[in-house]
Amino acid sequence: MEQKSKDPLHGKRLDAILEELVDYYNGFEELGKQINIKCFTDNPSINSSLKFLRKTDWARAKVESLYLYVLRQKKKSARDSD
Repeated sequence: MEQKSKDPLHGKRLDAILEELVDYYNGFEELGKQINIKCFTDNPSINSSLKFLRKTDWARAKVESLYLYVLRQKKKSARDSD
C-alpha cells in the first residue's frame, strides 16, 4: 500500500511554487514586498529567480515558507466562503 506524503512541498517543483506565488501576489512587485530579495525587486523574471533560488538555500527556505503560508491562507478563505 502506497503512503501519501503529508508534506505539502513533497513533489512540488520550485518553478511551480514560484509561479503560484507570483500569481497569488499579482506580480513580482508585491512578492518582493513579502520577501525583499534582489531577484524579486531588481528586474525580476521567473528564470533569473529560479537560478538564484536553486543556489541560495536561505532564500529558497523563505520562498518555501511563504508558499506554505499562502496554502494555509487559501484553505482558510475556502473554508470561510463555504
